[in-house]
Amino acid sequence: MKPLPVLVRRSLWDVVPRDQRDTDAGLRRRQWVTAGFLVLGGAVLAVSLRIEPGSVWFYPATLLLAAVWIVGALVSGRLHLGRIADLDRPGGLERPILPPFLLGAAMVGVFVLGGLTVRALPFLQPLEDQISNVLALADAGSLPVLFVITAINGIAEELFFRGAAYAAIPHHPVLWTTVAYTIATLATGNVMLSFAALLLGLVAGLQRRASGGILAPAITHLTWSLSMLVVLPAIF
Repeated sequence: MKPLPVLVRRSLWDVVPRDQRDTDAGLRRRQWVTAGFLVLGGAVLAVSLRIEPGSVWFYPATLLLAAVWIVGALVSGRLHLGRIADLDRPGGLERPILPPFLLGAAMVGVFVLGGLTVRALPFLQPLEDQISNVLALADAGSLPVLFVITAINGIAEELFFRGAAYAAIPHHPVLWTTVAYTIATLATGNVMLSFAALLLGLVAGLQRRASGGILAPAITHLTWSLSMLVVLPAIF
């Protein structure tokens, strides 16, 4: 195992060489497609998370949201998996697998500490209520089905935000995709979900910048979201 600072640096900071530029016409097309699907996805997300716990419409709504992100990403143009530096082969590259998984696990630890802090401090009761509102949807559904839907939505969000949207923004894409991802989540009206989106979006954006693709952000996203589906109910 390589030292932690080295793993973090190559996952979030060291940019691997690549040539993934769109033509001017392709970039304009990607920008229009991305903007349209971003608005549509935000609207579907707002509706899906306002559905009453236990409603038969919860699963179709969340799958519809995933479909919006996936179709938007695929229609926008070419996507890439990405690579990071292979520390065992000087000058070599490899698909990012273990480092993004470890990064996702570290994020779980941070959110667990945050959740315990919210539980311990009475003046943070409104934030605890926001978390409970989200968990109510999980409590009302089948855990295996929720795992599948959470995984599908996590992959779909990375395809769109770190795939299509990132490639559509020529300047400061980490900043603007993080902002877009957070704003889309703000449509739910849930402050805690939006805060999670801000942190996750920033980490995933840095991974996209470093690796040039969606694989690392997707692995981190899945590690974090699937773990939180189990961990948060145990805390709250």
